[in-house]
Amino acid sequence: MSHWYLIHTKIRKEQCALQNLEQQGFECYLPEMHAEKLRRGTMAVVPEPLFPRYLFIRLGTGLEGQSWAPIRSTTGVSRLVAFGTTPAKVADEMVEVIRLQTGGPDSLRRQFESGQAIVITQGPFAGLEAIYQMSDGESRVMVLLNILSKSVKLAIAPTSIRKAN
Repeated sequence: MSHWYLIHTKIRKEQCALQNLEQQGFECYLPEMHAEKLRRGTMAVVPEPLFPRYLFIRLGTGLEGQSWAPIRSTTGVSRLVAFGTTPAKVADEMVEVIRLQTGGPDSLRRQFESGQAIVITQGPFAGLEAIYQMSDGESRVMVLLNILSKSVKLAIAPTSIRKAN
């Protein structure tokens, strides 16, 4: 019988820890979501950990006699999450629910949502508020700008906007 446990990783080393643990033969799971991020001036969809600095590892029940040294000394691993000296078990059902929730296309987290108030930060309209409409490919976003009591569609670079306060 085996159970899921939680590994606390070093900062932004989740993938490194995952790869190194899997190379040692451990079954691991790193829940990820896809997020829209600005990369080199364009909007890109990138995988991002659902729980930054944490990943799940499946281990056998003979934990009392098992040495944690190989796991703790793995590159990218900070420590095994424990309550005192007892490693914290995670229910199989919880891991399955997380897998179901993060596996589908609805797991994309957008940087801007349609209808969200934004502020233009560069160009002739800098400082004006607008309404985010949608991403127009990789290099532009569409916004609605209120000029002389009329809404005007404007295509601008995603680096030229930020969320309104």
